[in-house]
Amino acid sequence: MRLGVALGYWGRGPSAGDVGLAQEAERLGYHSVWTAESWGSDAFTPLTWIAAHTSTIRLGTAVAQMAARSPTATAMHALTLDHLSGGRVMLGLGLSGPQVVEGWYGRPFPSSPLTATREYVDVVRQVLRREEPVRLDGRFHPLPYPGEDGTGLGKPLKSITHPVRSDLPVLLGAEGPKNVAQTTRIADGWLPLYWSPSRPEVYGTAVTGGLPEGFVVAPMARVQVCDDVAEGLLPVKAMLGFYIGGMGHTTLNFHTDLMGRMGYAEEAHQVRELFLAGRREDAVRAVPDSFADEISLVGPRQRIAERLELWRKGPVTDLLALSPDRATLRVLAELNS
Repeated sequence: MRLGVALGYWGRGPSAGDVGLAQEAERLGYHSVWTAESWGSDAFTPLTWIAAHTSTIRLGTAVAQMAARSPTATAMHALTLDHLSGGRVMLGLGLSGPQVVEGWYGRPFPSSPLTATREYVDVVRQVLRREEPVRLDGRFHPLPYPGEDGTGLGKPLKSITHPVRSDLPVLLGAEGPKNVAQTTRIADGWLPLYWSPSRPEVYGTAVTGGLPEGFVVAPMARVQVCDDVAEGLLPVKAMLGFYIGGMGHTTLNFHTDLMGRMGYAEEAHQVRELFLAGRREDAVRAVPDSFADEISLVGPRQRIAERLELWRKGPVTDLLALSPDRATLRVLAELNS
């Protein structure tokens, strides 16, 4: 199992230690470093900065939001950074949810998420292959644009810049079983959310029935070496409270649904209701320690070592550590060697 370090997205401002963590991870032999975006900092700019201060570690987006850019624009970002970094990019994509897509990007959330994702990946692949001008008779991402409000003058184009790699890895963030199943067919890898090594069946038969050869499964998990497990789980519970309560609506929240499928439906709805009522601290406290614990690696070194064995036994190929300090990164590297 390879290791990566996940830096996430910025809060109020840049995270001063991110470059140092990436450099330490590279020194320790980590395979990859990952950035993200929500509705603040973007995923590609920090990754470019990190690329300039490292030399071998792979550079991933987990995830770049599809609604933020047309598929051709995303492909341009990826192929540009792939050139500048010497072929180190891993392109992780995700749909996000209606709250962000419609509230932040001002676009309709696709009525058929599976179709929209499939079309998006198709266009990205066409750009990177650069075999012919990009064309797609699509419902959500047609090229050239065929709408009645257009000029009708659009023409199929092929990237001026030759990509470093036509097979630049494309990974998808997917939660529902149908979405995960499609991911195994159209992508090079999968970025699971809330991965529990004891519950792979939650994501459907595409995971338990055998994955394609070379397919990457790269979940993120909070990793922290500490004496007090309950205290170490607080950041996990804060994250869960925000995603389950704040990243959706009372009638549609993919994160709430996933937590429910993992056996915590009643608790998930309680967290959501408390968060939406403005009781954010209560929402965090309502996240069960048991749920936060099973999707994390937190506690003393020996405890993490024992639990790490569960992660190795399943389909996970890459563990992306959300880790707050260099000491934890070093311990994880030692335990995984």
